[in-house]
Amino acid sequence: MSTPAAQHAPGLSSAEDLAARARGLTKAYGSGDTAVLALDAVDVDVVRGRFTAVMGPSGSGKSTLMHCLAGLDTVSAGQVWLGGTEITGLRERELTRLRRDRVGFMFQSFNLIPTLNAVENITLPMDIAGRKPDRKWLDQVVDALGLRDRLGHRPSQLSGGQQQRVACARALVSRPELIFADEPTGNLDSRAGLEVLAFLRRAVDDLGQTVVMVTHDPGAAAHSDLVLFLADGRIVDEIERPTAEAVLERMKRFDLIRSRSGTGTATGTSGTATATATEKD
Repeated sequence: MSTPAAQHAPGLSSAEDLAARARGLTKAYGSGDTAVLALDAVDVDVVRGRFTAVMGPSGSGKSTLMHCLAGLDTVSAGQVWLGGTEITGLRERELTRLRRDRVGFMFQSFNLIPTLNAVENITLPMDIAGRKPDRKWLDQVVDALGLRDRLGHRPSQLSGGQQQRVACARALVSRPELIFADEPTGNLDSRAGLEVLAFLRRAVDDLGQTVVMVTHDPGAAAHSDLVLFLADGRIVDEIERPTAEAVLERMKRFDLIRSRSGTGTATGTSGTATATATEKD
């Protein structure tokens, strides 16, 4: 089932239900005639306890959207909230503390420290913060990811899939309000990629996490509750309860419209969407 983004305007969920939200989010790089508008007045809500995928062609603004929502990049205009905290305008030290304590990150590159073993990499952010991990929660995450017999291994002794699972455990160990995953399967083979996606799905369903994932892969997007499509810095469409086939068909339609119009605009819908999904059947 799919619904145009314009019919799901933000504001339908209470602020308590939202892990993150943005209003009028605009991001421009450069200035004057050489300025590039990466995000164009985007409104979006990310509802707690849901798995949201963000897709779009290269240069559509999907990674920029994630970075701005996560406080990794500044905005040119608009407002962004993480939970009830507005992060636009926070000082860098406050942003660093917020990201460390309330956000988990997974990237295409695993970003593991080669001299540390798996468990040391998993707990590293909390060690830096001077906090002890919840041992029961750590054990639950380690067992869910199948890493129990790999905790003493360094990254060079782990497969790509195992390294990404370590990165996933690191993102989860502090029990963040929101996990951002930027192409988390990009460096993995198909089997390892499916394992990571299946765990992200379980993290939402069984552990109550909230996940926002940027991806170019329709198969990966099919693990989500909701897919948001970006084009030219705007959210132009969405699909709830997606299948890989439905996502691929929608992407082909965008390509066809863009090639016919020659304007670079995928649809005429407004740049708004609510990252809300109904319960899976």
